[in-house]
Amino acid sequence: MHHQFRQRLKSGQLLIGTVVTLASPEVAEILTQVGFDWLFIDAEHAPLEALEMQRLLQGAGTHMPCVVRVATSEEVPIKKALDIGAAGVIAPMVNSAEQARRVVRLAKYAPAGTRGVGLGRAQGHGMRFGEYVEQANEQTAVIVQAEHVEAVNHIETIVEVDGVDAVLVGPYDLSASLGRMGNVGHPEVIAAIEHVTEACRGVGMPLGIFGVSPEAVNTYIERGYTLIAAGVDAMLLGRAAAEMLAQIKSGSN
Repeated sequence: MHHQFRQRLKSGQLLIGTVVTLASPEVAEILTQVGFDWLFIDAEHAPLEALEMQRLLQGAGTHMPCVVRVATSEEVPIKKALDIGAAGVIAPMVNSAEQARRVVRLAKYAPAGTRGVGLGRAQGHGMRFGEYVEQANEQTAVIVQAEHVEAVNHIETIVEVDGVDAVLVGPYDLSASLGRMGNVGHPEVIAAIEHVTEACRGVGMPLGIFGVSPEAVNTYIERGYTLIAAGVDAMLLGRAAAEMLAQIKSGSN
């Protein structure tokens, strides 16, 4: 691994990425050339299987860190994401310290955890097995999502879990859990996010957030959030195409 993603994350560097949902290596390759710091591979909501995700990582290349949001915070999805070469995992719906500890254990080799040992792309298909296993625990990022009111209620204990490298706020699911579906600007949602923010700041935990636009994330960057997922590949494609079409039509009138 040449990107040092976990070290950059823990040191508080601003890392701006975007969400990848399309099963096309060319999409990852193009986004890598744009200049993003990382790519958020979404295996939770996008219809991406392990081989498709591996192709995305291959398209991105060895110098672009790709972090996989796993479908569930369970053993098989986590070890598959790491075995294909992900720089780390984003665990959805982590609502307690015990859940956070379990994610860390599943993402780390013994003695720090219980990650299964197998051959895959991450280990050079066996060619760099020893080197990878020696460095994996230090270089694998573990990010947990605070995206439910229960996570907010338990955030002070979640951020104390050893091995959690960042907390990523999920404003849309959080709004739904508060009965404010999609209304991420509602005072209750804002207050919940502020609660998470203060808890993370109190222990120096890096904070991340997803937003669909520059305006949605810039406010949080100004507040010290450093792990940023801005936009989604399919939305970016659709918006750019719609803007171009509108410009052509307006110029032809």
